[in-house]
Amino acid sequence: MNRREILIAGSGVAASLVTRRAAFAAPASGPRFLLVFLRGGYDCANIVVPTSSAFYYEARPNIAISKPVPGDPATALALDADWALAPALRPTIGGLYTAGQAAFVPFAGTDDLSRSHFETQDSIELGQPLQGSRDFRSGFLARLNGVLRDGNPIAFTDALPLCLRGRVDVPNISLRNVGKPIFDDRQARLLKSMFEGHHLEPAVADGLELRASVAREMDAEMQDANRGAVTTKGFELEAERVGRLMRDQYRLGFLDVGGWDTHVNEGGAQGALAANAESLGRGLQVFSQTLGAEWPNTVVVVLSEFGRTFRENGNRGTDHGHGSVHWVLGGSIAGGRMVGEQVIVTRSTLLQDRDYPVLNDYRGVLGGLFRRLWGLSSAQLEQVFPGALPLDLKLV
Repeated sequence: MNRREILIAGSGVAASLVTRRAAFAAPASGPRFLLVFLRGGYDCANIVVPTSSAFYYEARPNIAISKPVPGDPATALALDADWALAPALRPTIGGLYTAGQAAFVPFAGTDDLSRSHFETQDSIELGQPLQGSRDFRSGFLARLNGVLRDGNPIAFTDALPLCLRGRVDVPNISLRNVGKPIFDDRQARLLKSMFEGHHLEPAVADGLELRASVAREMDAEMQDANRGAVTTKGFELEAERVGRLMRDQYRLGFLDVGGWDTHVNEGGAQGALAANAESLGRGLQVFSQTLGAEWPNTVVVVLSEFGRTFRENGNRGTDHGHGSVHWVLGGSIAGGRMVGEQVIVTRSTLLQDRDYPVLNDYRGVLGGLFRRLWGLSSAQLEQVFPGALPLDLKLV
């Protein structure tokens, strides 16, 4: 365990000590990619709204979002003749879309039909063919890092996500309690004494030092963010920290955001889903602004394990579905449009009379973006997504 992740447990206290000095590496160069995973299965139909579908309004009598009203900024933003963006995202992601820095891929996802959060999340993070055995030690971002050889990856998560598990150690930094040291001085002294004279003593000391340094650095960033007119909080705070680290040090990043399992009282233009979307949009806007000059070199993909049922349920919510809508953001993408294969949304085009179908496989969508971003060969893409055909959506 030479300078690797050390797990220390003592007196009921456990902590992951990230000991890689990569946390203070020199600024990275080249394209940057961030994957934002919305865990819980977000209701894409109330975010990217199929306003040309009469069946949408029939299927959602209580939670449907009204069609755009020209000149009214409080209503949905028309994306094209068929789609509109929920009002909660109009000031943030809507602004990026209008500037050509955001695009949406409807009818996207995986062919996994289990409709299980864990099963489908694992399936997507592994990025392996559904047929055959799975290797849970090989996630697709880890394989991409192996192809790039110098991807300099990081996970902004409590634990290392499945998609970054592989042959190379990858640092993960929890943002949940950032700005606070994971141990107080007394606990740090106790842990050091526990390993005094042990061969792990240098690694433990190094890990404690790194945690303290990261806490000090993040606390300083928090104070900077609170100066000026705008107060950042929640995901917005996390996004600014992520932006600084991606701007200065890392090229591959992973971030997950929970709270998207909306079975009950989901709401429409206002409510639980709209509040989550508003916070997410502000966070992504802060992230793009924090990247500064590196934003044109950055691509962000926002996805979820699946969409939700097209019809609302008896609790004015939605249940586990299938096809979803992926977001692609970036300072230099050819955005401002809906991309990928599409169908008119009617009852007859739903999968099993309940869900969006998947017409754009997520491995193809990501593979096409990776090919464009890094000029990957077919052989290299085969290593990242075995058996997948890359989709060239001409976004990059």
